Amino acid sequence: MRTIGVIAEYNPFHSGHRHQLTELRRAFGPDCALVCAMSGNWVQRGEPALTDKWSRAAMALAGGADLVLELPTLWAASSAEAFAQGGVALLAQTGVVDTLCFGSEAGELAPLQAAARCLQSEAWREGLRRYLDLGLSFPAARQKAAEDLIGPAAQCLRQPNNNLGIEYLKAMETLGSAMSPYTIPRSGAAHDDRETGQGPHVSASYLRSRILQEDPAPLTPYLREEDELDLRLNPASLTFCTRGVLAKLRSMEESDFAQLPDSGEGLANKLCAAARQASSLEELYALAKSKRYTHARIRRMVLWAFLGLQESQRPKALPYLRVLGFSPRGQRVLREMKSAARLPVVVKPAHAAKLEEEARRVFQLEARCTALYDLCRRYFGEEPGINEFTQNPVRI
Repeated sequence: MRTIGVIAEYNPFHSGHRHQLTELRRAFGPDCALVCAMSGNWVQRGEPALTDKWSRAAMALAGGADLVLELPTLWAASSAEAFAQGGVALLAQTGVVDTLCFGSEAGELAPLQAAARCLQSEAWREGLRRYLDLGLSFPAARQKAAEDLIGPAAQCLRQPNNNLGIEYLKAMETLGSAMSPYTIPRSGAAHDDRETGQGPHVSASYLRSRILQEDPAPLTPYLREEDELDLRLNPASLTFCTRGVLAKLRSMEESDFAQLPDSGEGLANKLCAAARQASSLEELYALAKSKRYTHARIRRMVLWAFLGLQESQRPKALPYLRVLGFSPRGQRVLREMKSAARLPVVVKPAHAAKLEEEARRVFQLEARCTALYDLCRRYFGEEPGINEFTQNPVRI
């Protein structure tokens, strides 16, 4: 049985994701197993997921996934490079995933592999430093340095899913992964397109925007009706906890901000000053923003500050594999992982008590992050909070 891995946020799981899983079964056969490494309650853009990780795991299983494993917050809410390294390592450490699949605008591996090799070269790093010193933003400097080395092939770096695929390829090379890469063309709206509801698929950003704005128009066929009802019931956003976030940031000193990831180049001091002036999160981001610092980088730093996390708390390697949900076929994969996995597999919360010290520390950090997630619900307090130590995996 082929076992195919996918790295995703499913924020939320929609028709485009279902299409990808369907295409994988078409490509690898109906009996292949689909294993998803999915972000937990916090995602890469520096926000809480629209709904909790167990609900999203259930949506993914209903949409064709067989086994959903959690990418912990320390990797999930990080830069594209750290996100990719965490996701690739997670799938590799299962010992059973033989192929890593991802969607891309390019729809073929050759240009992505060329770009990945370029971004791992010393010549590219020298070019990046040179353009940054000239005052270019990081994305612009990154692009120019690559174009100097590989010319038109660097155009693939201008598209978001290509970029993430390139990071997966880099991570596979760095980790010495034996998994084979496989890409399928991304179809439908662009990654962060919030403007359109046309075509066979729309972006997750568009769906989040509609739900958070409480737009009553139905979102079928992009979401299953039951999933849409669940998502609309009590969605989460960091803006629902604005005062809590600002209170946390205003209690921090410049030295505390310096412990956050990607806090160099004076950004720690700038964010500290912005936190004392801002009256909203958007104002906070705007005050800290500059040509050198991307909006996403600032949002992630704010999130880590709110969660009380420091870069030093992220281990060099994933310490365990956490199961969020599985189907009957996924249960068979779990049985294979009993002997093949290179990390402890946490199926029931009680398994966490048997982890070694560092792994238990990471699990406890995740439990704290989950407790804070409840504060970001639109209707906080109207339903019981989620407890990491009692929540069992979803089964379908």
